[in-house]
Amino acid sequence: MAQIFRTAVRSFATTSSRQNAIKTVTVIGGGLMGSGIAQVAATTGHQVVMVDQTDDILGKSKASIQKSLQRVVKKKFAEDPKGGEQFVSDILGRITTQTDSNAAVANTDLVIEAIVENIDIKKKLFSSLDKAAPQHTIFTSNTSSLPIGDIAVSTQRQDRFGGLHFFNPVPMMKLLEVVRIPATSDETFNKLSDFGKAMKKTTVDCKDTPGFIVNRLLVPYMIEAVRMVERGDASFKDVDTAMKLGAGYPMGPFELSDYVGLDTMKFILDGWAVNYPDNPLFQPSALLDKYVAEGKLGAKSGEGFYNYKKK
Repeated sequence: MAQIFRTAVRSFATTSSRQNAIKTVTVIGGGLMGSGIAQVAATTGHQVVMVDQTDDILGKSKASIQKSLQRVVKKKFAEDPKGGEQFVSDILGRITTQTDSNAAVANTDLVIEAIVENIDIKKKLFSSLDKAAPQHTIFTSNTSSLPIGDIAVSTQRQDRFGGLHFFNPVPMMKLLEVVRIPATSDETFNKLSDFGKAMKKTTVDCKDTPGFIVNRLLVPYMIEAVRMVERGDASFKDVDTAMKLGAGYPMGPFELSDYVGLDTMKFILDGWAVNYPDNPLFQPSALLDKYVAEGKLGAKSGEGFYNYKKK
């Protein structure tokens, strides 16, 4: 009898969990990160509404998703072209687009914000969404550098607010940082973790600390490498070589900085310096500021610490 009771409880818990699972997702922002999140969510069976300012932007976002899916088809459906076509059609069929963010959240389980890294703009957005979304809807931000708690205060649902920090490119990167603020309820946090796993990501849990896990360690590491060059301790090429061959890193800190974008690094560092002025790890770098002022932003601009322009 006891065994039957335990089995019934487990069965009820599993059924209840499935019933409460996140099924519909609204992604605010159709850029590189937003479209990647939308693609993965739709690929894993979720209904997705992707939101941006114009239909033109959204059309380009959906075209980008289709192009990404075609690359998957070439690998997985090489011998089954019809199956590949159906695969793409099914996923795109689960993605709709909307230019009205308030209308887009009217019947959604989860909001993932992936817009510009400006806290005032984010707070204005969430304040508006808070009035339009159902009570059960969970709000999250994909911010990589801004405190989740500072964004959440713009709403009346801080217990249903957290962070979902995906990594670029979202379809390829396996990691998802699930971030909770002090007010985040256990129910909300567990739903977010379950959602990450449903998206076939490896999830790690983190409190609302600057940069969460990866960027909190990565940005100070990269900027300390810059400071070594500023002090004349070593050349940037030798630092990269040392870290690749001595520490086994796939890229040196200067190669990685160029890939991330020097302007992105500066933006993150400047924000942290304002919020945490006493932390020496977050202090600005004169050399980084100089490169950004000169338009040397890394691979995307053709030049950073290395030159990427075709000769």
